[in-house]
Amino acid sequence: MAVDVVVVGAGMVGAACAYHCAAAGLRVAVLDRGGVAAGTTSGGEGNILVSDKEPGPELDLALLSVRLWRELGERLGADRFELEHKGGVVVARTAAARAGLADLTERQRACGVEALDVTAEDLPALEPNLTRDVTGGAHYPQDMQVQPMLAAAALLRAARELGATVHTGTEVRGFTRGRRGAVTGVRTGSADVPARWVVNAAGTWGGEVAGLAGVALPVLPRKGFVLVTEPLPRVVRHKVYSADYVAGVASDDAGLETSVVVEGTRGGTVLIGASRERVGFDRRMSLPVVRGLAAQAIGLFPFLAEVTLLRTYLGFRPYCPDHLPVIGPDPRAPGLVHACGHEGAGIGLSAATGHLIAQILTGVAPDLDLAPFRPERFAA
Repeated sequence: MAVDVVVVGAGMVGAACAYHCAAAGLRVAVLDRGGVAAGTTSGGEGNILVSDKEPGPELDLALLSVRLWRELGERLGADRFELEHKGGVVVARTAAARAGLADLTERQRACGVEALDVTAEDLPALEPNLTRDVTGGAHYPQDMQVQPMLAAAALLRAARELGATVHTGTEVRGFTRGRRGAVTGVRTGSADVPARWVVNAAGTWGGEVAGLAGVALPVLPRKGFVLVTEPLPRVVRHKVYSADYVAGVASDDAGLETSVVVEGTRGGTVLIGASRERVGFDRRMSLPVVRGLAAQAIGLFPFLAEVTLLRTYLGFRPYCPDHLPVIGPDPRAPGLVHACGHEGAGIGLSAATGHLIAQILTGVAPDLDLAPFRPERFAA
C-alpha cells in the first residue's frame, strides 16, 4: 500500500494526527506494534488543561487545543469519548501559595485564559466537600476531561470513515530512504510501506523511532501513578489540585515528586494523581507512592479517608528536557515529522498537535509558531 502519510503510533496523539490528516484529504495509514491506545494513552487521566500551563508556547498550544476539542465534541459527539466541560479548581493552602497563584492567574489572563481568583469563603460553593483549611484558589472554566482510550478509538474510527487504515500488531523496524537520504516510508516485519511523510507519534518511544531514522531525540519515560476509588455520588465536581502541582509538572528533578490531583469521572469513581519519577520503564508498584498520594488527597478532601480504593495503575509520560513537545518536520531526515514528547499533557494537546501536523503536510501556514517545538533544538 502506498499512502501520503504513515502515522507511527495509535495512541491519542497518533489518532489526532490521523484524523486531522484524513480530514484534510490525505491518504493515511496508522501503524502500531500493540493495540489502539495500548501505550501511554492507557495510563492517562484524560486531562485537557490550560490551568497548569505557564504563559509561553505550551499554553498557546493548550488554548488552541481546548478550542479544537470543543469543536471535535460538536462534530463527532461528545458522548463518544466522554468529553466533560467540568472546569478546574486550583487550591492554595498557604498565604505564599495564594500569592503565587494570583500572580500566575494574572499572567494567564493576559494570554487569553479564563482564570477567576476565588477566596477561601467562595471555594465551598465550587467544591462543597473540599477541606476548609485553605487560603484561596482559582477557577478555570476552560479545563475539560475525556476518557482517553475512548477518545483515541473515536478519532481513529472517524479517520477510517475518511479513508484511513489502522494496522495494529505492526511494528515499524526501520525507514526506507531515497537517493538523497530523504525518508520515503517505513519497514515493518512483513512489508515496506511507501509514504510521502512519516509522522512519529510513538509517545514515550518517540526517541526510539527517531533513532531508526538516524536522528537523536531525547524523549524519556517519566513514571506516574493514578489511584481509582469505588464509585461514588458526585462528590468532586471539578478537576481539583493544589497550587504546587504546576511547579511539580515543570520540575527537572529525576527523583520522586507527588502533588495531588483529584477529579470525579462520569462513572462515579474518583481519580487521584499525580506522581512523577524518572526510573526508566520500571513497572513495579510502589506502596509508598500510593500512600503518599492518598494522604495528600485526604488532605484536600477529608471524606476520602472513608472511601475504598479499588485499584491503582501507572503510565510512562514522554518527557523532554525542556518540557515542550516535539512537533514538526525534522530537517535532519527530510520526510520525517515528529509529534511526540508531550509528557503528561499529551491527551489535552493532541487535538492541536494533529491539527498543526495536518496544516504542515498540506502546505497551510500553521496557526502557531512551531519554532519552540522544532526537533533539532536539542542538538544545540
